[in-house]
Amino acid sequence: MKFKEIIIKNNNWQSVENTLLKLYPDQMGNISSYKEVFNRLQVLEPAEQDFSIIARWVKDDEETDYVIVSGYYNKPDKNADGVFYSIKLAPWSEWLGMDIDQNTLKTFSELEIIAHCLYEMTFWGFDEDTIQEALKEYKDSKK
Repeated sequence: MKFKEIIIKNNNWQSVENTLLKLYPDQMGNISSYKEVFNRLQVLEPAEQDFSIIARWVKDDEETDYVIVSGYYNKPDKNADGVFYSIKLAPWSEWLGMDIDQNTLKTFSELEIIAHCLYEMTFWGFDEDTIQEALKEYKDSKK
């Protein structure tokens, strides 16, 4: 199942908002920005990807549980090392074209997946220009 399919299937913003605020109560002040992103995702065309989105529980250094969202290559030869990649800075059309990992679908509800992905994909900003600027700054810092 693609991320876009989950967005289309769960198109009731109020349900998404309730889940988002349950998982990330500190995001109340940004809720209208999340709604704008969600509405944008509903009409944006997905770009086909050879990548899957995975959400999983991890512990930080203080042993606090939290959910991390990342991606991995679908083709076994490209993912032989089992590495997960940050997808925070990926264009939203690419997010929409990614498959959802099967274990993620078993572990989280579709609304929880949407909420965790919205949080992750807007980590650097609520519009793609801001996110791409963050990507450019990151790349420039590595030169």
